Amino acid sequence: MTIAYIALGANLGERLQTIRSAIRDLAEVGSIEAISSVYETDPVGYADQPAYLNAVVATDTALTAEGLLDALLSIERAHGRVRTFPNAPRTLDLDIILFGDEVRQSERLTIPHPRMQERAFVLVPLNEIAAGVIVPGLDASVAELLTRLGPVSGVRRFAPPVSN
Repeated sequence: MTIAYIALGANLGERLQTIRSAIRDLAEVGSIEAISSVYETDPVGYADQPAYLNAVVATDTALTAEGLLDALLSIERAHGRVRTFPNAPRTLDLDIILFGDEVRQSERLTIPHPRMQERAFVLVPLNEIAAGVIVPGLDASVAELLTRLGPVSGVRRFAPPVSN
């Protein structure tokens, strides 16, 4: 079993319902150990789109990292995810942020997520449930990475943690 941290994002349709439904779906791939609050965040990369809702879930899974990725892609498709261009609006985005203490880079998967330390919309909810976790390869805790990011803007608490 491995603890994986998964970031959830949605900015099309019924965003909160989608996040809640995706968390229920994630319970099928492992035991949900923690769920962050839901945050409303400004879009990054492509600004001409609606605000996102973001959260992070910790799950204890027996899947491999690739198996988890396949499961996440399937959940995204079930929620109507269509990939049009990078940073495009989406009904649901699921990303593996951390997978145990693994560090890997392949064509399909990079762990830890390659830009996590640059993204307040990932670090703020991750810090809520895993502040002391040391990020492999960066040799810093989640809390330290959030501090290094500096003043956080564009991330607002939207809803309490969603129960699964």
